[in-house]
Amino acid sequence: MARTNGGGGGDEKFCKEYLVLKPEDGGYPNLFHLLFSPNVEHSKFVDSPAGTEIHGIRRRWLLVVSVTLQKILLSLGKPMFWIGLVIETFLNTNIVEFFANLFRGKMPLPDKNSATFTSFIGHLDSRVDLDKKIEVGSSKYYGALSAMAAKLSYENEASVKTVVTDHWKMKFLKFYDSWNDYQGKATTQAFMFQDKAEDPELVVVAFRGTEPFDADAWITDLDISWYDLSCLGKVHGGFMKALGLIKGEGWPQKFNRTGSDQRLLAYYTLRDELREILGKNENAKVIVTGHSLGGALAILFPTVLAFHKEDDWMLKRFEGVYTFGQPRVGDEKLGEYMKEQLRINDIKYFRYVYCNDMVPRLPYDDKSLLFKHFGTCLYFNSRYEGKVVDEEPNKNYFNIFRTIPKMLNAVYELFRSFFIGYWRGPEYSEGWFLILVRVIGVMIPGLSAHCPRDYVNITRIGSLTP
Repeated sequence: MARTNGGGGGDEKFCKEYLVLKPEDGGYPNLFHLLFSPNVEHSKFVDSPAGTEIHGIRRRWLLVVSVTLQKILLSLGKPMFWIGLVIETFLNTNIVEFFANLFRGKMPLPDKNSATFTSFIGHLDSRVDLDKKIEVGSSKYYGALSAMAAKLSYENEASVKTVVTDHWKMKFLKFYDSWNDYQGKATTQAFMFQDKAEDPELVVVAFRGTEPFDADAWITDLDISWYDLSCLGKVHGGFMKALGLIKGEGWPQKFNRTGSDQRLLAYYTLRDELREILGKNENAKVIVTGHSLGGALAILFPTVLAFHKEDDWMLKRFEGVYTFGQPRVGDEKLGEYMKEQLRINDIKYFRYVYCNDMVPRLPYDDKSLLFKHFGTCLYFNSRYEGKVVDEEPNKNYFNIFRTIPKMLNAVYELFRSFFIGYWRGPEYSEGWFLILVRVIGVMIPGLSAHCPRDYVNITRIGSLTP
């Protein structure tokens, strides 16, 4: 993507080649300089080594789009929060009571930290129980458990604990609200549980994906900054920052906050917790999972462990990484590196992709961005028929010739909503809220296909097993 002429000059001294976007550091007029000048190191929006040049207006145009969208999201953070609050209040309140309170000018808010509070994502799929037809040890078990854990990660701590303990009959370990050094706030959530209270055989780490009204999470997704980390290759900067990249330091092997600064970084916190659990339970294996952004963090977690070679023993305790609707996380070199690490440590990596879901097709896999998927792709169509492929069809999503077929497929998914409960059983019935989202999905094909509900379905009734 970029050519450097040597030297230093940026703030990220831990890395020789990098390109970090800083949307907050310039005004909209500065976008013209970024678009028309190949010397991006002089742009207020870019932190890069001295002499960094990007030739080709298409490449710079993608940077401009990324910066512009991030700037818009920075200004919309509070409005998005309040819109989400109103919608979730409506969804978590009796309809008659909601409108009565609205008419009286009073709107008592439900407790977002209550075990009975359900997120926007949770209202698209209210199922909390594991599929009893999928037994422990069956070929579908890990995938089905991972999909439910990835979906559950969108809920608050009390709700997560209740489901894991009371419905799954497993041991809830901890919920993590982790710091992002670059955004200066806690933006990354994950939770951990194990299959048994004593002598566990399985420990699961589930990362939360992008919440619909969380501007910070969307900024992470749209931040196409990258870091070229020695043996790893180029890695998506937004995902690195969310996982716990330390500003100005990168990924030091050992890191502890000192003094009054006790802000927790996801990677280091989870690594240390797993190290302790695995040290005490020699038979325990690890699964890492996540949906959307959570899927990106799930595969990057063992990537950084591999980068820290001192933790190789932990990788050998990984049973697998299961991601759902995961975006691309790096370039071809990263993919080759991780393929070898997964092979050496006998780690399964299954990347589930449902039909026209747009997120696994981003960021672009083309000569402008060079992002590449790796691992085993389990692709399922809208009839939940699966196959193993190297790459999902229509790999970059935006293809004018596929627009009409995608819209027709979205119409089928909407039609399916009214009958799937009769076809597959009552637990697959879809409520009015999901049907509304599927209507929007007809206008924006691939949007509703990203919902965790379809990913839970394909792990339960899909024709393909890992």
